[in-house]
Amino acid sequence: MDLSISEGEKSPKAVSVDGQKDLEAGDDQLHRGLRSHHLQFIAIGGTVGTGLFLGSGEALATAGPVGCLIAFIFVGSIIFSIMTSLGEMATFIPVAGSFTVYASRFVDRSLGFAMGWIYWFSWAVTFALELVAAGVIIQYWDADLSIGIFIAIFWVVFTALNFLPIRYFGAFEMWFSSIKVITIVGFIIFAICIDAGVGQNGYLGFHAWTNPGPFAEYIVTGDTGKFVGFWSVLVTAGFSYQGAELVGIGAGEAHDPVKSVPKAIRWTFWGIFSLFISAIFFIGLLVPSDTPELLIGTTDASASPLVIAANLAGVPVLPHIINAVLLTAVLSAANSNVYSGSRILVGLATEHNAPAFLTRTNKYGTPYFAVAVTSAIGLLAFLNLSENGGDVFDWLLNITAIAGFITWACISVCHLRFMKALGARGISRKQLPYAAPFQPYLTWFGLFFCILILLTNGFTVFIEWSTSDFFAAYVSVILFIVLFVGHKLVFWSKPVKVTDIDLDRDRAKH
Repeated sequence: MDLSISEGEKSPKAVSVDGQKDLEAGDDQLHRGLRSHHLQFIAIGGTVGTGLFLGSGEALATAGPVGCLIAFIFVGSIIFSIMTSLGEMATFIPVAGSFTVYASRFVDRSLGFAMGWIYWFSWAVTFALELVAAGVIIQYWDADLSIGIFIAIFWVVFTALNFLPIRYFGAFEMWFSSIKVITIVGFIIFAICIDAGVGQNGYLGFHAWTNPGPFAEYIVTGDTGKFVGFWSVLVTAGFSYQGAELVGIGAGEAHDPVKSVPKAIRWTFWGIFSLFISAIFFIGLLVPSDTPELLIGTTDASASPLVIAANLAGVPVLPHIINAVLLTAVLSAANSNVYSGSRILVGLATEHNAPAFLTRTNKYGTPYFAVAVTSAIGLLAFLNLSENGGDVFDWLLNITAIAGFITWACISVCHLRFMKALGARGISRKQLPYAAPFQPYLTWFGLFFCILILLTNGFTVFIEWSTSDFFAAYVSVILFIVLFVGHKLVFWSKPVKVTDIDLDRDRAKH
């Protein structure tokens, strides 16, 4: 554990031109106890989870090995745009809540309100999802155990962990996330050996790419069906990558953010991208896309393409190992969920988009009210103990499905406004501690495709109409619009003029 930051150390970097208390950065509040590697592992903890270990199986069956691989690479390029945009802003103005604060300051307070609350709700409900998933995964070993037991146990554990000083939380999450990284690296080595002929089926090579083929048809036949399969998997890939932006959430608690945040941004993106692409590539080599087990729909190890690959290769002991890793994956994600949700609430409160009491911290810099409110949403997991409650819970999860794309689109908008504000102030991008590459084109690229995927994520319902699927696909967008318009009608907020954008408050010294 890196415990070199004392519990009482607070940000020496953030300054305020008007002399006000710097609630976000930590003059009296949050402590800067996170090193660059802590930021990286918090982001990895929130990103690498069920989306990769379970969701990739259905994605493979839907789009085929090459279609699935291209989808993950393409969404990865969007993430690169988002991460570099966020890195530029978070290095210049490192605050807790990060992009929700930027939305209010750079664009419109109503945007910060709508974006912040839907993003917070997404992570808070995902916390409940991870608690349920943990119980289901444990049932793989003993189906007679009630998931309610484990929901209660893990809720208490992760609520308590998030009340710890940030330096302990960061160290714990780092070791927790390391298990997932080691698993993926181990699977890649295993896959190379099996593909080379170590398994019971002998040398495989690229056989799965030719039989049944590189692309799978979905809903309709022919080339159109192959494109439909590819495009439908983009949302799955986006859900898998969701959480990479958490590295920006921790900027308000980063030690020396001018140095640690850019480093964390670079390592987080390339680390997550390389792990995802390598895993998807080798899964596509080992598991034919027409394997029936890919679509069984369970949430334990039996549905994981990693386990299916091991079973096809004749290695029966691996399912238990993968199930244990799945358990650590969802628990690590649950830990990150509470952390990120609580810091979003702090960001909302400091921009007057949430009650002010949420900014209060204890002597260790932990925003205990924000942690408690976020953690309380995790209790919705108990809805799954009743049949009707489970239906309600499923609808709540629908809201979180594409919240990542909404957030990424808003980050891009914030960055475009940030660059305009720099120009209006006469600040050259060469003066920035970290400058995102290929600007402004890369940011426009990310914004365009985030909006396009948002609008088309439910396009399959128009091929085979389903009212419930339509609302499942677009309820997040509808809620975002309702929050934005509702806030506008109540507070009559106006877009922030470029010349009025405050680039001095909480600005990092460099």
